[in-house]
Amino acid sequence: MRIVVAVAICFLLSGSIEAAQDHTTPVPDSAAVPSTQPKIDPAKEADIRRLLDVAGTAALVQQLMSSIEQNMKPVLASSLPPGEYRDQLIDLFFEKFRSKFVTKKILELAVVRYDENFSDSEIRGLIDFYQTPLGNKLITALPKVTAALQQDGQKLGREVGRDSMVEVLSEHPEIAKALHDASHSTTPASR
Repeated sequence: MRIVVAVAICFLLSGSIEAAQDHTTPVPDSAAVPSTQPKIDPAKEADIRRLLDVAGTAALVQQLMSSIEQNMKPVLASSLPPGEYRDQLIDLFFEKFRSKFVTKKILELAVVRYDENFSDSEIRGLIDFYQTPLGNKLITALPKVTAALQQDGQKLGREVGRDSMVEVLSEHPEIAKALHDASHSTTPASR
């Protein structure tokens, strides 16, 4: 459940950055945001909200947003042209983004998605699980595991990326020469 929330937040944040770079108004994807909220049985909705509460979903959303912001700032900075404006723009963007991307909205979306994918008895079963010692351990451990896996994945990605580039350049010396020539022909003023 928590992984689904994390993935959704990543897509939402990356979509907003792409839209900002394109200078276009983002159009919500109907698969990402329900256009109309179907009527949910009130008892089932209460159970879903209880599940989200028991599982610590609100805290996870906030933690993931902080982590994503920290990881996205350098990506956003490298995608914008250099200049004194850049840090201020990035800070203002995330300030505005945080003011609009509130946890309550994610939880409302989660209620709809859980209603679509789980029966009320399954929701109650998940609540029961999260109230067990193992469920409590999962709630406590999953953010740590997720953060460690994120760091491991970034490290692995850098290593694989570096190794792949070295292999491609050694297998294609003409591309390596073109890269060398291009990097030496660029003047500092044009960078």
